[in-house]
Amino acid sequence: MLRFAMISKWHVHAQMYSEFVLKQPDAMITCVWDEDPERGRVWAQKLDVEFVADLDTLLARDDVDAVLVDTPTNMHKEVIIKAAKAKKHIFTEKVLAFTCADCDEIIRRIRENNVTFTISFPHRSFARNLYVKEMILSGALGKITTLRIRNCHDGAVAGWLPEYWYDPITTGGGAMMDLGAHGMYLANWLLGKPKRIVSTFANLSGHLVEDNSVCVMEFEDSAIAITETSLVSPLSPVTLEVYGTKGVIQYSDDDVRVRTLDNQEWTVPQLPEELPHPIRQFIDSVLYAKPVNYGVEEARMLSLMMEKAYIADSERREVAF
Repeated sequence: MLRFAMISKWHVHAQMYSEFVLKQPDAMITCVWDEDPERGRVWAQKLDVEFVADLDTLLARDDVDAVLVDTPTNMHKEVIIKAAKAKKHIFTEKVLAFTCADCDEIIRRIRENNVTFTISFPHRSFARNLYVKEMILSGALGKITTLRIRNCHDGAVAGWLPEYWYDPITTGGGAMMDLGAHGMYLANWLLGKPKRIVSTFANLSGHLVEDNSVCVMEFEDSAIAITETSLVSPLSPVTLEVYGTKGVIQYSDDDVRVRTLDNQEWTVPQLPEELPHPIRQFIDSVLYAKPVNYGVEEARMLSLMMEKAYIADSERREVAF
């Protein structure tokens, strides 16, 4: 049995994560800490577990094997390093940290203390993306020339995101840092290491962080990726397009189609089985020694891509990796 402490309900996914853990036959929640004590007490009461006001006290508990970190992003470094020193396994929301320097310090502590670490990269478990990865690796699409990913919602105009979601101090950014993370880690997974990046971020809703954003990257094999994300786009499907010298894949939400030079008619492929939810994968890694698919190196690369993306926008220039 893996015994979790929930670390903050700040992130909009925290409630969903707690519900997921409670459904697992080999996991449970034993306690809650929150930087907002009142929010934490209410949440702990709903979960029917103890609220612990002091983080160090919580991390010293024998009934905590792992922490699920949903704090403001600017608190990740302090909280995760404390958890690693306390020999607690760590699952965290993305991004890991705002800078690679902070990531490197976090990673050093994780490795020193030999704890399992997983970051939440759910789109890498989706069947449609596993199919895209398989097709790229198979060579069926030829040499990849262009990848375009668009992932948007209307949270900033429809008002369903909490107001603190737009605080640049705690979040480190807006649309790209939050929702755009999915496109960034997918681009890295599908295309490899990026070489250079340019960004254009805009603000339509009047918040202190961007709500509409595009990044364009060149990768080491000369493929170009365009990642688009927005918090002001209602009714927008999640779309992905991969273009290669021998074929193309496109999807809009779960509607996937492919055609190649060998079969020039659009066809609907048979998709592979989805991978388990990242939290399930984390539990399996800790309890059953299964491989970690989204670990410290993947987390570091996402932070690197974000760090460079925000420099590119703020300084209005191309930035090399």
